[in-house]
Amino acid sequence: MKKFMELHGKAQPWLNLLGRLVLGIVLFLAGYLKAKAPAEAAMSVRAYEVLPIPVANILGYSLPWLEIGVGLLLIIGLAVKKSSILGGGLMFLFIVAIAQAWARGLSIDCGCFGSGGQVEPGQTKYLQEILRDAGLTAIAIYLFRYPHGKLALDKRPEIRA
Repeated sequence: MKKFMELHGKAQPWLNLLGRLVLGIVLFLAGYLKAKAPAEAAMSVRAYEVLPIPVANILGYSLPWLEIGVGLLLIIGLAVKKSSILGGGLMFLFIVAIAQAWARGLSIDCGCFGSGGQVEPGQTKYLQEILRDAGLTAIAIYLFRYPHGKLALDKRPEIRA
């Protein structure tokens, strides 16, 4: 275990960078693709049939910009602890939304990377989407626990032996 901890200590700054890039790029790309077609993003949120239509529309129009902002913060390594909470929270909410749609028998595309909405029965990819978002949530948890890494704008506190 001691060797593992030493190895992790050496790899941690690079693991942080990798995690920030993976989660940050996914969030940024998802937000960017939705921001290009805001009406479709709002339609995707409405397809989950959970929120009142006006609230779903507001969320559909604003969510892409939140994803872009959190993604950029992670990519550049600024406010990593806070942005990992936001990014992980979004991923967890996406898991809940997808799981409830699956449980209710809705046939929708998640709308995670642009347009979503109704799809033919049997064309859903709920399990893949949940597993993807669970992995991204795990990355966010790691970034929260280890917020300092390579090529980050956040200042790393000195470590004293």
